[in-house]
Amino acid sequence: MLRVGHYVLAAALLVAVADTSAQAPPPQGRGGGRGFSFGPPSGAQLFQTSCANCHGAEGVEVGGRTAPPLSTLNALPPERIYQAITTGSMAVHAMSMPDKQKRDLTEFVARRPFLDIEGTGTARMTSRCTFNPPLGDLSTTPAWNGWGGSNNARFQTAAAAGLAARDVPKLTLKWAFGFPGGGVSSSQPTVALGRVFVASDNRAVYSIDARTGCAYWSFHADSIGRFAPLIGPISGHARTRYAMFFVTGPGNAYAVDAQDGKLLWRTEVKGFHNVSASSTLQEGRIYIPLAGTETLSGANPAYECCRSRGGVAALDANTGKLLWKVDSIREPVRRLGENPTGKPLWGPSGASVWNAPTVDPKRRRVYVGTGNSYGPIAADTSDSILALDMDDGHIVWSHQEFKGDSFMVGCGPKNPAGGNCPETLGPDWDFGGASTILQTLPNGRDVLVAAGKGGIAIALDPDNGGAVLWRTTLYEGQPPSALGLVLFGGTADGTRAYFPLQQPGGGLTAVRLDTGAIEWKARLDTDRRGQGGAASSIPGAVFTGGWDGILRAVDANGKVIWSFDTNAEFKTSNGVQARGGSLGPPGATVVNGMVYVVSGYIGVQQGTAGNILLAFGM
Repeated sequence: MLRVGHYVLAAALLVAVADTSAQAPPPQGRGGGRGFSFGPPSGAQLFQTSCANCHGAEGVEVGGRTAPPLSTLNALPPERIYQAITTGSMAVHAMSMPDKQKRDLTEFVARRPFLDIEGTGTARMTSRCTFNPPLGDLSTTPAWNGWGGSNNARFQTAAAAGLAARDVPKLTLKWAFGFPGGGVSSSQPTVALGRVFVASDNRAVYSIDARTGCAYWSFHADSIGRFAPLIGPISGHARTRYAMFFVTGPGNAYAVDAQDGKLLWRTEVKGFHNVSASSTLQEGRIYIPLAGTETLSGANPAYECCRSRGGVAALDANTGKLLWKVDSIREPVRRLGENPTGKPLWGPSGASVWNAPTVDPKRRRVYVGTGNSYGPIAADTSDSILALDMDDGHIVWSHQEFKGDSFMVGCGPKNPAGGNCPETLGPDWDFGGASTILQTLPNGRDVLVAAGKGGIAIALDPDNGGAVLWRTTLYEGQPPSALGLVLFGGTADGTRAYFPLQQPGGGLTAVRLDTGAIEWKARLDTDRRGQGGAASSIPGAVFTGGWDGILRAVDANGKVIWSFDTNAEFKTSNGVQARGGSLGPPGATVVNGMVYVVSGYIGVQQGTAGNILLAFGM
């Protein structure tokens, strides 16, 4: 459950590795030439004293994951690094550092200064749109709105796709848009009203013409986030018909005029949590997934562990008012004693929600998957699928697939009782990054389908308290490691679900929705890391992206019918120097004869950075 994207810095700051003094200049004194500094420490000095032992020249394995080296962190924009050490995964490690020092450290690691709004906005771009026409009707124009479209199935109908499976082999690159100063592309494009709405880790969100790639406007938020923007109607704001909604990592929600990028409202969702996934818009409400923060810090015996939790919050889309916020764990946090250093122990905690909620208006339910617990005890709603009431958020029912999974980086397989770590370390098998899919079968029956890091796909009955209808093992041989098998999720077309596998050689598995039977397994000849990103589908074809940077399309029989290597430099329509890299959380977005994908993701498997949006057409 590591993320800095989820967040890239996270793993790298946990384990002492080779000395990196050769990569940082020695401290400079004010006199005497003896290497002592009597003034405020420079960014280089802060790095040496606070970070150098944890950022080696090579990737380091941490808890089954590979931590990115300093050279990888150098590719990140300052905004992403700063967010990680202020409100993100590394905040607890830098909490005593003044803001000026955080900024100095950030600029040293990023090897460049913070960019101003003009530098990351549209003002200097060569492809600014010359005219900003009025927006059309959202209900009558093709769209892929938010993370997973309707019911989080990540499926586009033939009419809205404007693309048949037979046309997919004819796709060619039409235009590319570079994110200035960007380093990791974690925002999935939303296409609505003839525009592409997409964010970068430079803190900017862009509105781009879907056909030509010219830029209408940009909006700068307080921080970065891994989200697909949401487009929907808004009332109470003069001359504004539609808004773009999104939530950044620290939990700040925004509504921006979809026509011109003007801020309409901003709300802070307060609490001991962060937001590392897309929200969902339904019936004038925004449902926000909340994640805990202690998977990286909890193992430290000097840390008071553990009280952060996952959950869901609901906001009024018109005003930003908080309607309700609910923990993913029913019982309150309680004191469990003290650890050997005398620090209080707390629990149960964890059960993060880092997937886009699935809303079921017919049953008035919101479905989410949860991650592992933290600390000495595991909650009974970790590694679970939860059904929450749409109106007040209370947990109606839960299904726990993996019991006793308490996991924190830095804990060993076996740990003494009384410490921050669980006595037996769990496998870290979240139902985390993959949203639950609501599907209607040909016989009219509704099912909930989910798969996660543990490599088990399940179907649950939404009308019978989440009773298991079928369970299918997606892996062969040994169970998955903490890296997981299904990371950011599959897609479903009403007959089958398709799950990309994060395993050597990659793979895509087709599972019948009615029985759970595996119909075929496609080997995709990726590198050892396989397919980590989310899959998307149209009738007769599935798009899936790999750590190798190749976007592939597979037909209904599991045959690869088209591929494109995004791990390269591209000439961009907006004149920004940009390249692609590994394909991470965001899947392909298919609308009106076009396919859009962002490229460049580091994660915890030595992915390749990138800062580009690619648009393909016939």
